[in-house]
Amino acid sequence: MNASKIKTLLLSLSVSTFALSLIIFPEESFEASIRGLNMWWEIVFPSLLPFFIISEMLIGLGVVRFIGVLLEPLMRPIFRVPGVGGFVWAMGMASGFPAGAKLSARLRQEKQLTRIEAERLVSFTNSSNPLFIFGAVSIGFFKNPHLGVILALSHYLGNICVGIIMRFYGRKEEQEERSYGMDKSFSIKTAFSVLHQTRLKDKRPLGKLLGDAVSNSIQTLLMIGGFIILFSVLNKILFHLHITPLLASGLNTIFLVLGLPENLTMPFISGLFEITLGSQMTSGIDGTLLIHQALITSFILGFNGFSVQAQAASIMAQTDIRFKPFFYARILHGMIAATIAVLLWRPVYERFYQNQPSSAVPVFNIHQWEFWESALYWMKAFGPILTITSLGVYCILLWKKIIDQKRRI
Repeated sequence: MNASKIKTLLLSLSVSTFALSLIIFPEESFEASIRGLNMWWEIVFPSLLPFFIISEMLIGLGVVRFIGVLLEPLMRPIFRVPGVGGFVWAMGMASGFPAGAKLSARLRQEKQLTRIEAERLVSFTNSSNPLFIFGAVSIGFFKNPHLGVILALSHYLGNICVGIIMRFYGRKEEQEERSYGMDKSFSIKTAFSVLHQTRLKDKRPLGKLLGDAVSNSIQTLLMIGGFIILFSVLNKILFHLHITPLLASGLNTIFLVLGLPENLTMPFISGLFEITLGSQMTSGIDGTLLIHQALITSFILGFNGFSVQAQAASIMAQTDIRFKPFFYARILHGMIAATIAVLLWRPVYERFYQNQPSSAVPVFNIHQWEFWESALYWMKAFGPILTITSLGVYCILLWKKIIDQKRRI
């Protein structure tokens, strides 16, 4: 039996086992799917939709090309990607995963990136947003807003380190590809010229451009929601099939060698599949040092979890961007972020925050913590309304598109 047949057999057995598990554990599966659905329509959909729509509009109008010319002298020497990578990087940090993968794939389709450049770019732009790190994890799970400083610094500094390391990736293949890069000199005149030419090439009127941006964004978010629900159920099923505890027991020796408590292995395994559940479980482990919990959480955030990786893989599959470099970068990001969290613990957390009032560091005062807490509260309160309204708009746009196609026929 060759490797292809073995792969087919394993995939068939895995999916069949999963389907049978849904029948055996219907209540647990339903609860997990509801949990995933709530996370999607309360947080993920309303937080990502505006960024996706604006990104599509900016790409269509040529603003991204304009930004690319201006940022070329910065992004090319440091990360060996075109200046448009700066836009993807900023939007990825602001909106969270999988925005980095979405925008990298979109720019690859626009042929503003070579395949190697796209694979470099997606490796360090698919990150968590500040709302999730400060609002959900540090305040919501750990009840410790100051911990968000360590998690954010380790996460975003880890992204930069991964980007610098990945600049050395694919040099041999890059020589064979045609570069879509722009002039490396800083020129506002050139940038405006590129913006104008890009807008003229896209012959869609503004209304059509906006409609396409909304439709494409909601379609992507529907796919993301499906993955979130699927992996939420999968994580629950693996626990009830005693696979997660088995994997955790195998990690006990490694954790002991690293000086980590054994009771963190279960949250770690869960976090490899789904970051929200892993972070929540890590925060709930009693009798462990906070630095150990921060280390595990930093790794989980950097690794992204198989759920987010599957979302990114599905988006990248629409192009020729390969998944393997992205996966290796996720492991690298998790390790670097965990290391940075440990290195920053004494000089940052213990020095400024431990056993000191919140006002010890003026940069992060109590009002800013209240902002993240309020943002998370309002997102949960009004996020479902925005989600339902957007889905209604999507149905109307889809119906009009079908009617127009019938009329043309």
